[in-house]
Amino acid sequence: MTIRQLSETLINQIAAGEVIERPASAAKELIENALDAGATRIEIATAGGGKTLLRVTDNGGGMAPADLELAIRRHCTSKLDKDLTDIRTLGFRGEALPSIGSVARLSLLSRRAQASEGAEISVTGGRVEPVRPAAANRGTVVEVRDLFFATPARLKFLKSEKAEAAAISDVVRRMAIAFPHVRFVLSGSDRATLEFPATGSDRLARIAQVLGRDFRDNAIEIDAAREGVRLTGFAGVPTFNRGNSLNQFAFVNGRPVQDKLIWSALRAAYAETIPHGRYPVAVLSIEIDPALVDVNVHPAKSDVRFRDPGLVRGLVIGAIREALAREGDRASTTGASGLMRAFRPEAQHPPAPWSPAASPYRPFETAGAAAPHFSERQTGFADFAAPSARSEPAYVPSPAAPRDEEPQRHPLGAARAQLHENYIVAQTEDGLVIVDQHAAHERLVFEAMRNALHARPVAAQALLIPEIVDLPEDDCDRLVSHAGEFSRLGLGIERFGPGAVAIRETPAMLGEMDAAGLVRQLADELAEWDTASGLKNKLEYLAATMACHGSVRSGRRMRPEEMNALLRQMEATPGSGQCNHGRPTYIELKLSDIERLFGRS
Repeated sequence: MTIRQLSETLINQIAAGEVIERPASAAKELIENALDAGATRIEIATAGGGKTLLRVTDNGGGMAPADLELAIRRHCTSKLDKDLTDIRTLGFRGEALPSIGSVARLSLLSRRAQASEGAEISVTGGRVEPVRPAAANRGTVVEVRDLFFATPARLKFLKSEKAEAAAISDVVRRMAIAFPHVRFVLSGSDRATLEFPATGSDRLARIAQVLGRDFRDNAIEIDAAREGVRLTGFAGVPTFNRGNSLNQFAFVNGRPVQDKLIWSALRAAYAETIPHGRYPVAVLSIEIDPALVDVNVHPAKSDVRFRDPGLVRGLVIGAIREALAREGDRASTTGASGLMRAFRPEAQHPPAPWSPAASPYRPFETAGAAAPHFSERQTGFADFAAPSARSEPAYVPSPAAPRDEEPQRHPLGAARAQLHENYIVAQTEDGLVIVDQHAAHERLVFEAMRNALHARPVAAQALLIPEIVDLPEDDCDRLVSHAGEFSRLGLGIERFGPGAVAIRETPAMLGEMDAAGLVRQLADELAEWDTASGLKNKLEYLAATMACHGSVRSGRRMRPEEMNALLRQMEATPGSGQCNHGRPTYIELKLSDIERLFGRS
């Protein structure tokens, strides 16, 4: 078989299969070029989900006519000279424009600031037309029409216009978060206009534009550094979570990335604070020496490889956990919003007018009796509570019980009542808090058990006959190197000849277990992340189950001092804002919200 050189058009079409997978890929490449050109205003217009039309207009530095001729050739770029280890721009491969031009109808219109006129060049299915003069504003306009018309087979793999338009919107949102000083406008016949005005250095304001005001109200700032790697950004409190991972954003040196190491670290940081199937909301930005990260993993440039992945993963987990311990126990504002919606009367079903005859509780109905005078001491809900409809009377504090004359200066306030033997109502300085007593105490018991678990070695039970597990030599080496760590957790392993380890002890807490399966799981974790948390997670899961069954049950009546003691302990315990299953333990309602419910503000 004769070997021959492929044509330039065919080479570009092959490259387009990797670089330009869908209209969103083309949008990403063109927006990156505009940002690298120093643009402060970028406008994106689409039609047909980007398949019919994709136009990107910027006010960047522009290109000269000679630059236009080179821009549509492969591996021609102004962003890279000789060194692949010092990449400080978003683009650098010089493949995007020739790849797009080989499968679509591409036109570039550009003018430099000092030039008297602009220039335009067109590429149709790989066929290049000569550069011609054209009227143009400063900057560049790149227009892509009929994407993949030259490779119709690729069109069959695209999704619906609505789905492709949504993918482009996601690209613009990620770029907008990464570059808050740039104004982005996304419009077209296939969408509603999306605009992100520039916010300068106020990154949280830009994030609020993209993710909504709720994120700003529920975000915790992150700023940590370790060995030359810096992590900044914002993470939502655990009770502010979503049903998918679309609201998780990661950037490396300003580049939006989809990196499994970062997502794994984010999941680990929120472990035991978010329910299963829910996802945290976070925006993380990693700044690292370009020589310590490889962005040339794939032509799409969405994957990166860190020279020291363990350092980056540890930094992400440690920084987020420290931030959650510092501020993560506050209630999500979305809980208060839901509470207000529940309290708000429905306009279509107005409540029946109140009358004394219809009221089951008429404290002033005694004939000839004057209305009683309420002293200033009567401030708690229990003082005005109606008798319970249950067979047992509702709990009312006795006169001898200690009472708070004013709301205590504590974040969770002073207990005022217990509703349905499950919910504690506490009064704060500027509102009220409703606490789920079972969920709150469950978390407190679990934290106490976990602290005891980590304070001393876990009790181990010796196996009568050691279990031999055959593993690859590399896995055996990794396991034995962590044998000391496993021993503290009750797992005793040692080398047993070539390609095998012997299990001599297992944690007593776990009882009968699949020890060989656990060791294989630990070996896989060590190979992937150089850390093994599977055994620790199993022990903590057991502790969480024991805490669930050993905490204050729903339906138990609590004395005022018990309720206040629970509130004070919650304030002193990290992570008490969520139960072991990730559900919120309390909801806070501000006094201003209550006043709005009654139309007083």
